[in-house]
Amino acid sequence: MTWLIEADYLTRILPATVPVTLVRDVSMTVGEREFIAITGPSGSGKSSLLYLLGLLDRPTSGSLKIAGQDTSVLDDNALARLRLEMLGFVFQFHFLLPEFSILRNVELPMRKAGRLSAAEMHDRAAGLLEDLGLAGHLDKRPDQLSGGQRQRVAVARALANDPHVVLADEPTGSLDSKSSEQVFQILRDLVHKRGKTVIAVTHDMEIAARVDRRIHLVDGKVVSDERAARAPV
Repeated sequence: MTWLIEADYLTRILPATVPVTLVRDVSMTVGEREFIAITGPSGSGKSSLLYLLGLLDRPTSGSLKIAGQDTSVLDDNALARLRLEMLGFVFQFHFLLPEFSILRNVELPMRKAGRLSAAEMHDRAAGLLEDLGLAGHLDKRPDQLSGGQRQRVAVARALANDPHVVLADEPTGSLDSKSSEQVFQILRDLVHKRGKTVIAVTHDMEIAARVDRRIHLVDGKVVSDERAARAPV
């Protein structure tokens, strides 16, 4: 079986007078159509692990394979290409570019990948935004939308290049309860209707209780890795 992600003894240490270990000896595999929550107390290394899995940071030691590709042998350009093709990202703060329309924001990863024509990029971006309930807002800038709407745009942008894995760092952390539920349902649908794998860092234990698998960190180490006994709702 080819895993989407294979991590073996991943460790990330920040060099300093007193070195700080962010992630310690994490080994895990991630397959297709998984909905995973990474939980743990503040400072436990949740986001640091997500950034390692998402190729946004390099480990100090250990190995990481993405779709069977050993990432340790890749230079920065090759890592960027693999990240662009395989992974999509949603952050707590959407990081949409304020000077562009939401349609243009969603097109940006496709422009970077360089695989589609201008018309194809437009149609794909418009289709993703329509699927997420934003068909009437394509020409608006991010500051003209609500927080929940902006996060839906961020999800559309994460899907722009049709990635296998979507990584989300506290995707509902800055939203009210209604918008949080909407974003959770969207992430769940990515798994159960679109066949994606979603890995989400969250401090919201109500959300974590409704995913397929929960990985709990303490002091940078995995202390539990549990699969749900029933389908999430």
